[in-house]
Amino acid sequence: MKKTGVIGLGDMGSGLANNLLKAGYETWGFDLSSERNKVFADMGGKIASNPGEVGKEADAVFVMVMNGSQVRDVVLSENGLINTMEKGSVILLTATINPSEIRELYKNLNGSGINLIDTPVSGGFPGAQAGTLTMMAAGDMEVMAEFSDVMQAVSKNIHHVGTEPGMGQTVKACLQSLIGSIFSATFEASTLAAKAGVQGQVIYDVFSTSGAGCGTVKISLENIIDRKFEGTGSHISTMHKDLGIVMQMARDLGVPMFTAGTAAQLFQAGKTKYPEGDNWVVTRALEDIVGEELNR
Repeated sequence: MKKTGVIGLGDMGSGLANNLLKAGYETWGFDLSSERNKVFADMGGKIASNPGEVGKEADAVFVMVMNGSQVRDVVLSENGLINTMEKGSVILLTATINPSEIRELYKNLNGSGINLIDTPVSGGFPGAQAGTLTMMAAGDMEVMAEFSDVMQAVSKNIHHVGTEPGMGQTVKACLQSLIGSIFSATFEASTLAAKAGVQGQVIYDVFSTSGAGCGTVKISLENIIDRKFEGTGSHISTMHKDLGIVMQMARDLGVPMFTAGTAAQLFQAGKTKYPEGDNWVVTRALEDIVGEELNR
């Protein structure tokens, strides 16, 4: 049976690790946080001292860190995966980074014999914990077939979106432009309702049973009307970063993104005022302006 690894054991990475362990895989992990490492060890995982040790022990390594700079360090540094992983092994890049960054990473791995699958995920903290993430996987079809069992341990829906590195990240950026816009429209509608004196439960009941009642809207409204703005597993920094990737890609391609651009500015406002908050805290920033709150 293959051995697996996870680098980055936060809200998302811990879910990946837990589901790999549940599936019976020996799983190695590394995180800069000793607290996260301890939680991983309590699950039954094996703690490594650096990313390279994870690579030495594992056939398939999931990289779930925050940004492209961290990905580069994990893979290409002195203690990086490139120096320890065996030929024929695979890096599954589940982090969301700029498409150009993964294309550069692919060039650096060329000739190493280490395979790379560009496979960002969607589903957030609940999906990571439940093993029901959606994967947008780009890579060699034979490699993906060889490691499909490992991918299925953490994902309910695996979409093969292409073979070229960067295509997975490109599809994810398109998805995040939509999700970020839905978030922002929900936050604005919630603030409008609060100022107009509508009860939060009324808004939730109507919105969730209407044509707008998707999961993104429902979970946003639940947290808003229950006033849960921190610790829900959806830190604002992630969507703020992802919308930055969206806007950079749009600038590079010359595509106007009016709605996503507004979403990026709203998330900037929320992150500036409440840097430790989760996505829904953008509503709180808007409520501060109008002087009303949406409560259940």
